[in-house]
Amino acid sequence: MSDTKAYDAIIIGTGQAGPNLAQRLSAAGRQVAIIERKLFGGTCVNTGCIPTKTMVASAYAAHMVRRAAEFGVSVNGSVAVDMKRVKARKDEISGKSRTGVESWLKGLERCTVYEGHARFEGPHEVSVGGHRLRAERIFVNVGGRAAVPEMPGLGEVEYLTNSSMMAVDFLPRHLIIVGGSYVGLEFGQMFRRFGSDVTIIEKSDRLIQREDEDVSAAVKEILEKEGIRFRLSANCIGFAKRGNEILARVDCDSGTPEVLGSHLLLAMGRRPNTDDLGLEKAGVAVDQRGYVVVDDQLRSSVPHIWAMGDCNGKGAFTHTAYNDSEIVAANLIDNDPRRVSDRITAYALYVDPPLGRAGMTEAEVRRTGRRALVGKRPMTRVGRAVEKGESQGFMKILVDEETREILGAAILGTGGDEVIHSILDVMYSRSPYTVIQRAMHIHPTVSELVPTMLGELQPLGGTIEKGVPVSL
Repeated sequence: MSDTKAYDAIIIGTGQAGPNLAQRLSAAGRQVAIIERKLFGGTCVNTGCIPTKTMVASAYAAHMVRRAAEFGVSVNGSVAVDMKRVKARKDEISGKSRTGVESWLKGLERCTVYEGHARFEGPHEVSVGGHRLRAERIFVNVGGRAAVPEMPGLGEVEYLTNSSMMAVDFLPRHLIIVGGSYVGLEFGQMFRRFGSDVTIIEKSDRLIQREDEDVSAAVKEILEKEGIRFRLSANCIGFAKRGNEILARVDCDSGTPEVLGSHLLLAMGRRPNTDDLGLEKAGVAVDQRGYVVVDDQLRSSVPHIWAMGDCNGKGAFTHTAYNDSEIVAANLIDNDPRRVSDRITAYALYVDPPLGRAGMTEAEVRRTGRRALVGKRPMTRVGRAVEKGESQGFMKILVDEETREILGAAILGTGGDEVIHSILDVMYSRSPYTVIQRAMHIHPTVSELVPTMLGELQPLGGTIEKGVPVSL
């Protein structure tokens, strides 16, 4: 191994947090080493947001072509999806992002890029390939990967994860998906629109367990209308080979005990890539799931080592990872104290129509015991949605009755992933909901009905019955 090379900072991983922090530190005059062991850009660029949303767009195009007659448009012949072209488009867009990140980093002043597997050799030292690096500050940005829980018979069958799905350039006859949350639902709708039969198996009694029951029920109804089959409350899941097919055994409250399919996708959560970094040599503590334990400014148990992105358990999204880098940079460079606890939960589920979420769910608000107001409006009463022929879903918002601050919102409907930001910005400003209620929004848009919904608030009382508050 070569002599130790000293830097001001070492960044392990080039996901969303790493490159931004490298740029901020190098611009501030620090000498930076950044290490990537595989693909530049991390999950988002290579197996997550960018490639999957590119495929969602292809699936949406196929779906709209099939609906063309509803809009008075004639399409001759049947709709055919060329999966090789779908994959090629995805690869091109994802590839440009990956090479863009790599070129950017390799062109940064005072930044040296190392390619290889990084491992801690001590609290201040990291090895990569034949190099040994040392720095006073080290930042871990190693991301995560698909979790593969032990299940009977899983070793006997071939299965896919969100990563290996990126290599699929064919149409599965019948795709079995285990996991009824974000990854499973997005891939399920996508491949159903491409033309596959799809069955989604979920251990819980409803989909996307972290959402309110009305959201779960509405998403299930939307996907069932497109022909996706669900097996919920699958308490015991096992697999076996049946010729060239895959047999999934399910112990559900209803339905047949077996599902026969051609391909299997496991979408059962994520795990951090921290098990092969040698963190123990640096004294860095991890929790029982392997996430690096961090404080409110993302420092680990070792004060000069930080953890950002999916590996710290503080968020599993591209935007939370990027925000991590901004928090770290603000504290280290800008003398601007920022904390993870200052940010508001926000994310989207990219089924069609998408779900935009901000702040607390209705269930979380109820658990606080505070007096709250709720507004809800079906997308069938949103002109823009009706005009587009995309009127599935609803909007819901929750407000603190005393402070009049917005507590949370869910917009399941066309444009919901964009509309949610007008609500989120007011939440960050800690302004009363009347700021939006009295705003004049443009017509015709989905956003224009947010003030209307806020003008129809009612006390959040009663119980939730079949997923819908009885007070509404």
